[in-house]
Amino acid sequence: MNSNANSAQTSSIAASIASNAARLSEALNNHMRNSFQPDSRKALRKFHPAEVSELTGISMSNLRTRHQEGDFPEVETDSRGRRLYTAQEIDQIRHVMAKTGRNGETYLPGRRKNDALQVISIVNFKGGSSKTTSAIHLAQRYALRGYRVLAIDMDPQASLTTMFGYRPEIEFAESGTVYDALKYEDPVPLSHVIRKTYFHNLDLAPAGLLLSEYETETAYALQHKLDPPFTQRLAIALDEIETNYDLVIIDCPPQLGFTTMTALLASTGLLITVVPSMLDVASMAQFLEMAGETVQTLEEAAGPIDWNFLKFLVARYEPTDVPQSQMAGFLRSILLDQVLTTPMLKSTAISDAGMTQQTIYELDPSQVVKKTLTRILESVNGVADEFEKTIQQAWGRETD
Repeated sequence: MNSNANSAQTSSIAASIASNAARLSEALNNHMRNSFQPDSRKALRKFHPAEVSELTGISMSNLRTRHQEGDFPEVETDSRGRRLYTAQEIDQIRHVMAKTGRNGETYLPGRRKNDALQVISIVNFKGGSSKTTSAIHLAQRYALRGYRVLAIDMDPQASLTTMFGYRPEIEFAESGTVYDALKYEDPVPLSHVIRKTYFHNLDLAPAGLLLSEYETETAYALQHKLDPPFTQRLAIALDEIETNYDLVIIDCPPQLGFTTMTALLASTGLLITVVPSMLDVASMAQFLEMAGETVQTLEEAAGPIDWNFLKFLVARYEPTDVPQSQMAGFLRSILLDQVLTTPMLKSTAISDAGMTQQTIYELDPSQVVKKTLTRILESVNGVADEFEKTIQQAWGRETD
């Protein structure tokens, strides 16, 4: 085949890829619009009394009594007279309990005077390890629990951003992402790219394909000694908004490049997800070895890096899978209490919800088989609650 023929074939393949991308993008756009009618922005459902009780720690009887006594705001009721609460109303109730309830401070679990902002990177070297799933469920759970949360999408694939109802390749094709705050030429304050979400107490710093430019720009910046270096860029950006939040949860890309290292070096703690299979554990071991070597090099150059905690989350776990159970046991025998006791179960509820860019917290309970929803909620809530104790301990608070 001559060079002209090769060139024509390459051109044809490129055109085919571009055509497929355009068709897929249009189809996804239509799907998103149909899912979120009448407009294309998502909205959060309302919560039942049992859910409010679980989230706040207020008993069902006390919830009813406080409403009868007029202490709590009036809320919508359904056709059966059952109360329905918005996330904002749950937050109002929490603040009432903080002022009037016994042990009132327990109803506001976020930062207190002299507490440092907790910045948590969720990382893994391998795709498909439930990194984004874990990040968004933790962010939403903590927002519902009363924390002020900022979710930062540091992955150019922007899966976390998509889960919040955005189309990154359309809405953030040229600007509006965390890249704008990290880039070396004319960076903007992080507050300029943060978006309020449909989730009360939860904001988003979105990602997009432009974020991939950060890798090559950082290599150039290191060569030419541009300041501030990548080791400080996100930490400096966070300084501007740190008083606005209790927690920052970062979804990192599945590789150990400059973008991931920028996130890790701004973090106060790490959560590493791992699927309990031989290939995934081997990949994680490789990630840890590379990360350890990289951090050691950075510490030699810039001083010690001190994380408050490093935890491992067993994800996509199937209890009936014997090899998985054995591998999970193996991990716990090696990593001991660094592995969270509660695993994140593999569930059709999570995958089905993801088809419409939803989480289990966004699903209407009536749309899911009760047994299935109960099982996965126990798992996800269990993970979040266990990890919350680690966060509280980082603030020097005793936990049960």
